[in-house]
Amino acid sequence: MKCPFCGSDLTRVIDTRTTDGGTVVRRRRECEDCNGRFTTYERFEQRPIFVVKKDGRRQRFDRQKILSGIIKACEKRPITLEEMEEMLTEIEHEVQKLGNSEVSTLQIGELVMKKLKSKDRVAYVRFASVYKEFRDLDHFMDIISELKDEFKAKNHLGGI
Repeated sequence: MKCPFCGSDLTRVIDTRTTDGGTVVRRRRECEDCNGRFTTYERFEQRPIFVVKKDGRRQRFDRQKILSGIIKACEKRPITLEEMEEMLTEIEHEVQKLGNSEVSTLQIGELVMKKLKSKDRVAYVRFASVYKEFRDLDHFMDIISELKDEFKAKNHLGGI
């Protein structure tokens, strides 16, 4: 494995962990030349999944694109990168479980919103505001009102 900082081939594994029920191996590595540390992931390869955009174009499923959206939504929120990556892995598994070679951006967006809603409501609203393309304050207030109603119902039922 080449060091992403200096390009050296002299790297060593300093920690290995399995995640996601043993289907992913996470390795912390250190470069022996520059002492830079970085993380790599090993996961089994799935058949390619294509994302169907709103305009009908198709692109390969890109974990980084989804992670980027999650990171933006979670900016300055008490959510670790590890938690965000865990959400992403769960989303990716749900997409794979659909068994289709194509998935719409709508389906992916709904999965992301579902994960964010259960993790952090502020991050959820941030993501929803971009994903649902809020055009005016009323649309934004509808989402806030929905969250308030769910919060009241949850607390009224004793957190069930």
